Amino acid sequence: MPRTRKGKARRTRRTYSEEFKQEAVQMLLDGHSAPSVAERLGLAGPNLLYLWKKQILHRAGPAAQTLGSRVAQLEDELRRVERERDILKKALAILSRHA
Repeated sequence: MPRTRKGKARRTRRTYSEEFKQEAVQMLLDGHSAPSVAERLGLAGPNLLYLWKKQILHRAGPAAQTLGSRVAQLEDELRRVERERDILKKALAILSRHA
């Protein structure tokens, strides 16, 4: 005899169109954070977005994967340069007070 859950509603799996997935991934690629995109689109969390991004880039082939890795590299470099800028601003402020 099969077991059934009493008093609990069954969860249904939501399905998303390919267009919806592509637009969500495009938001990620445009620089929006995964948690903010997930929240705006009503997704449970950012993990689904990362999965879609991986699938779409895999289907797009090596050129898109290279482009994606280049974007990640440039984002890392941008963060490093922004940190350096902030340090230099603080140093300038300290030095200008003593002059």
